[in-house]
Amino acid sequence: MAVHQVETNIHQTVKASVKQKKKKKFNYVPYVFLLPAIVLLLVFEYVPTLNAFYYSFTEYHILSPAEWTGLKNYKMMMEDEKFWIALGNSMKYFVITVPMLVILPLFLAILVNRSIKGITLFRVIFYLPVVTAMVAVAIVWKYLYHPTGLINAALHGIGWDHADINWLLNKNTALPAVSMLEAWKAAGFYMLIYLAGLQTVSKELIEAAKIDGASKIRILWHVYLPQLRPVFAVTVVMATLGTVQMFTSIYVMTGGGPLDSTMSLPLYIYQKAFVEFDMGYATAMGMVLWLILMVLTIFNYKLSRGGQSIQ
Repeated sequence: MAVHQVETNIHQTVKASVKQKKKKKFNYVPYVFLLPAIVLLLVFEYVPTLNAFYYSFTEYHILSPAEWTGLKNYKMMMEDEKFWIALGNSMKYFVITVPMLVILPLFLAILVNRSIKGITLFRVIFYLPVVTAMVAVAIVWKYLYHPTGLINAALHGIGWDHADINWLLNKNTALPAVSMLEAWKAAGFYMLIYLAGLQTVSKELIEAAKIDGASKIRILWHVYLPQLRPVFAVTVVMATLGTVQMFTSIYVMTGGGPLDSTMSLPLYIYQKAFVEFDMGYATAMGMVLWLILMVLTIFNYKLSRGGQSIQ
């Protein structure tokens, strides 16, 4: 009899719980707050991306309606020598700029990771180029690179008698010169990322290494760098994404010259779209650039996860 009573109580409890769940209303409040973000993503990201994908298969010159041409733009891209030059130059920017943006900001962060009077001023000075407009910076550096500019004057000052190079009109020096500007301007941003990482390094490990008699170089190599692996992962890929999209500095300083030696893929897309008004072909190249950025983003996710798991 007692067992039957227990079973009846359990049945009633379960039944009451089911009824309570049925009465529970759907909570729509979180979706209301998410709605503006969803609308913005649809209007300014997903819909334009789908439109761009469609136009990449068309011949479209703005003033005339788009005509479907299938894979014509992509076939033309494979045969376009200037496209491959621009893509190759973007890879050269990557090879030159990314190592500088990985190594130089780390040393700047170590330099300013000190508790001394006035260190905040130095942090601000190093970060100042980041918040300065790229157009203004590019114009100033264009004058610095002039044959009679300060860079050649400094080289003359240290005894280099042949320092009359026109850095931006020499196809062998123009691309490295632009890369130097990009690295100088962005170094402060990555310095802050490294600085945040350095300040999370375990002080107990540092003290233990000092007690064991480790030198500063050994402490850097065996204590700091292993704990900065996630920061390295993020820095490498962010620098890569920024380098692949280089446009403003090249447009202002060289316009892609001399002899297309500084032409990047974004600049070539701009020329096709807004100078020659070949929107279909430009959009096809834009889709290729988008694909490259997607691959790099996935790589960023994998690399960042790998660094975190090690820690």
